[in-house]
Amino acid sequence: MRDTLVLRVLKLISWLPLSIGRIKGRFFGWLLYKFNAQPARITKINLALCYPEMNAKAINTLCARRMKHLAQAVFETPLVWRKGNPWVTSKVVSIRGLELFEAAIADERGTILIIPHQGNWEVLGLWASQHQAMTSLYDPPRIELLQEWIKTSRERSGSTLVPTNVRGVAAIIKALKRGEITGILPDQQPPPESGEFAPLLGVQTRTMTLINKLLQRSGAQALMCSAIRIPGGWELHFLPADEALYSENIEISLSALNKGVESIIALAPEQYQWEYKRFRDRPTGESPAYD
Repeated sequence: MRDTLVLRVLKLISWLPLSIGRIKGRFFGWLLYKFNAQPARITKINLALCYPEMNAKAINTLCARRMKHLAQAVFETPLVWRKGNPWVTSKVVSIRGLELFEAAIADERGTILIIPHQGNWEVLGLWASQHQAMTSLYDPPRIELLQEWIKTSRERSGSTLVPTNVRGVAAIIKALKRGEITGILPDQQPPPESGEFAPLLGVQTRTMTLINKLLQRSGAQALMCSAIRIPGGWELHFLPADEALYSENIEISLSALNKGVESIIALAPEQYQWEYKRFRDRPTGESPAYD
C-alpha cells in the first residue's frame, strides 16, 4: 500500500514543469534542513569528516544548500523518467569538455563514464545514450513498482540494461570491447569483497574495485562526468581521468578514482549526495561515523 502511494505521488510530481518542481523542491529542502531531518544530520556528519577545516556555520550553510538540491532532485527526476529524450537533451543548456566525450566515442576503445552521485546522474545517462550504444548495470530500486518505470525510461533512450551480477559484468566487458559506453556510479558502498579502502577527501573509504577490473579486462578508457543543475536545465561536465586510474596496482588505481570523484565534487559541492552513509565501513580501529 505504501509503495503504491509513493508511486502515485511520484507520477503526479512528474507532471510538474521543471521550474515549478524546482521551486517546490527548494521549499521542501528548506524544511529538511529546518527540522534537522535524517538527511540533514547525515550530511553534517559527512561534511565534518571530509572538511575538518570548516567551522559549524560553514557546515550548516552548505548543508542547507544541499537539502534544497536534494529535494529538487526528488521533484525533477520523475519528470526526467516520464519525458525521457528528446526532452532531456533539450534541457542540456551547456556542455563543458564536450571535445573529450566526442574524442572518446570516436575511439575504437569502449568508454566508461564515471558518474558520481552529483546533480542529476539520470540526465547524464539518458543524454549519453543518444550518442553511442550504451550498456549499463541496473540495480532495481527497493520499491518494486518503480522498477518498470525507471527501466522503461532508460531503455527508451537507447540503453541496454544488465543485472548487477557476474553475467552483467561480462556483458559490460563485451560491450566495451565493441566500442560501446557504460555508466558507472563510483561512490556507492561496495560489499567488503568488492572494495578496498582508499582516501576520499582525506577519509579512508571502502571504494569499489569494479572500475579497475573493467579497465584491465576490456582495455577501455574512462571519463569523469557530471550533470550539474543550473537555471533552465543542466550543464554537463566531462573531465579527463587521471592516468593512475589505469594502474594494475589496485591501491594506486582506487586513489586516482577517488581523486576524480573529488574533482567532480569541487564543481558544485552543494549538489553532491552528502546524505548517503558513504563511510559506514571504517578501517579497523576507527570509530563508527554514524550512530
